[in-house]
Amino acid sequence: MSIRVLIVDDEPLARERVRQLLAGEPDIEVVGESRTGAEALAAIRDREPDLAFLDIQMPEMDGFEVLAELDPTHLPALIFVTAYDQYALKAFDFHAIDYLLKPFDGKRFREALGRARERLALRDTAEASRRVLALLSDVQQRRRYLQRFAVRTAGRVVFVPVRDVEAIEADGNYMALHTSDQQSHLVRETMDDLMGSLDPQRFIRVHRSWIVNVDQIHELQSWFHGGQVLVLRHGRRVSVGRKYAKVIAGLLRNNP
Repeated sequence: MSIRVLIVDDEPLARERVRQLLAGEPDIEVVGESRTGAEALAAIRDREPDLAFLDIQMPEMDGFEVLAELDPTHLPALIFVTAYDQYALKAFDFHAIDYLLKPFDGKRFREALGRARERLALRDTAEASRRVLALLSDVQQRRRYLQRFAVRTAGRVVFVPVRDVEAIEADGNYMALHTSDQQSHLVRETMDDLMGSLDPQRFIRVHRSWIVNVDQIHELQSWFHGGQVLVLRHGRRVSVGRKYAKVIAGLLRNNP
């Protein structure tokens, strides 16, 4: 049985990569390629593919927004193609959704394709759709929180994705965003307002002057007299305030 496949990605090289890997599969028929979310929406409705390789990060309408517009009872089998950070990938794993993390190799591609074949052969589309809907609900919940910072400087505005921030430090009337590329940006916010706009599963307050990105924590060190220091992935060291020690203990319990 031929499997009708749609490739959705705004990057031409990424679409070509998927197309090349599919070229050696005798049971695959590529029925189209889409560059935008709007094109993907129309193609899924018109061509009714059995399987879609769906990029998540696209301008104007991303992959999740495409799915939110579709009839959940008529979704194709899905393999998400993404450059998302580790935190977002936990959602895919939790809901047992197949994804390819860019850049991916042929072996990983074939594994994902093989699982899609099995689901299609078993006609397990209802269960797959249930998982996708649960994932969408999870994503929509997270999107209530801040996704990027608008940093105003020297007559321009620089947008800093929240996922790129490893730690946030109080700096007078400002908050300093320390990013994974070792840069710092100042935003005029209070600590309390910022904590209210950030996803509490991703960012935790560890000191009266510090918020850290959980996924950027590399090591926890115990110091004299019960003190603790967090070492982040790029070497930054952040002291843990005594009143926040329970927060760190809870983090360790949830991430053994």
